[in-house]
Amino acid sequence: MFYIIGLMPTPSLGQLELAALLAVTHLGDKAYGLAVRRELSARIGRDYSVGAVYTTLQRLEDKGFLKSRTGDPLPVRGGRSRRHFVLTGAGTRALREAQRNAAALWAGVGTVLRPEAT
Repeated sequence: MFYIIGLMPTPSLGQLELAALLAVTHLGDKAYGLAVRRELSARIGRDYSVGAVYTTLQRLEDKGFLKSRTGDPLPVRGGRSRRHFVLTGAGTRALREAQRNAAALWAGVGTVLRPEAT
C-alpha cells in the first residue's frame, strides 16, 4: 500500500472574499464587521449588505484564513461586543497566491489595453 503525501491545495477565493481579506489586513486591530463593510464600500465603491459581509467573514474563518475574537462591550448603555478579525498564516499565504495569480494573468496584457477615455 502506498500513500501520496502532498500539500493540500489552497481553497480558492472569490472576489468579495479577497476584498474582505485585504480590508481586514488594511484595518489591522480595527477590523470588526461594520468597519470591514465601510472599508469595502470606500475602496470598491459598492455598498454590500451587512449579511453579505458577515457571511463572507464567517466563510473566511471556516476556511482558516481569519480568526475572530469577541471584544469588550461598548461603553454605552446596552453596548454590544464587537467581533474582531485577524488574518492567519493561511490567510497571508492565500493573499500572496492571489497576488501571484493576478500578476501572471496580467503579464503582457498592458500592451493590448488602451487607456480609458475620460
